Amino acid sequence: MHQRTTEYNGLSLAFLSAGDPARPALLLLHGWPQSKEVYDQVVDPLAAEHFVLAFDLPAIGDSRGAPPSAQKKDLADILIGAAEHVGARSIVVAGFDVGGMIAFAAARDHGQRIIGSVVMNTVIPGIDPWSKILSDPRIWHFAFHALPDLPELLVSGHQRAYFDFFTDFLAGRKDAVSERHRATFARAYGRREALEAGFDWYRAMQADAERNGQAKPFDTPVLYLRGDADGRSPEDYLPGLRKAGATRLRGGTLAGSGEFAPLEVPQAFMQALLSFARSC
Repeated sequence: MHQRTTEYNGLSLAFLSAGDPARPALLLLHGWPQSKEVYDQVVDPLAAEHFVLAFDLPAIGDSRGAPPSAQKKDLADILIGAAEHVGARSIVVAGFDVGGMIAFAAARDHGQRIIGSVVMNTVIPGIDPWSKILSDPRIWHFAFHALPDLPELLVSGHQRAYFDFFTDFLAGRKDAVSERHRATFARAYGRREALEAGFDWYRAMQADAERNGQAKPFDTPVLYLRGDADGRSPEDYLPGLRKAGATRLRGGTLAGSGEFAPLEVPQAFMQALLSFARSC
């Protein structure tokens, strides 16, 4: 595994990579509030079959430069383009949380550029059960993070404590998210620009929802995966995704996992990813 940086469309994008660029590519996307290091235990094993790329999303961690938009279709365009720029082909995009929203946008809006998409542990803006999830008081932070300026004001300087709250809430196995990873995630949002970029993902979700709410059939294969720690099932999400236009959709469960599957259940995560990529 190597740490690399590429310049693309005026942005400096950092990523972990391993494997032969001649192999089909896996493009791995983190969520909020993580960084590329959430995948650092699986990059090398996955490289036995794939060219693996795990990016810091624009402005996060070691990436620099604000993207022109935080809408997920635009972030998908940037990240697929950056992967192509460093030689990726036959790309499967996989992400969780906000990274899963981007992976869905990659399938819906850029399907001709990828061969498959893995959407993990997230709800897609504008697609059932979006409204139900937003009404859950445990998901209060979606509304808070979408406010202008206030989240930066209150969270700046307190990233570690604030992020640990969400890590402990979202992980099925809190001990699987090590001290090293927790410290790395806090540092990744230590700059004002990074913190703002992370909250901008939430500020763009209304526009994402309006776009996704317009049904658009697409045939890019999609795997929707969830851990079972929160009691929710993929079956709660698949009908909405089909109604939104996903015509080649399947679901799966990662037993014993919460949101941090690459750290909590790395073997099961890799098995599911490799099996799906082979089918694509």
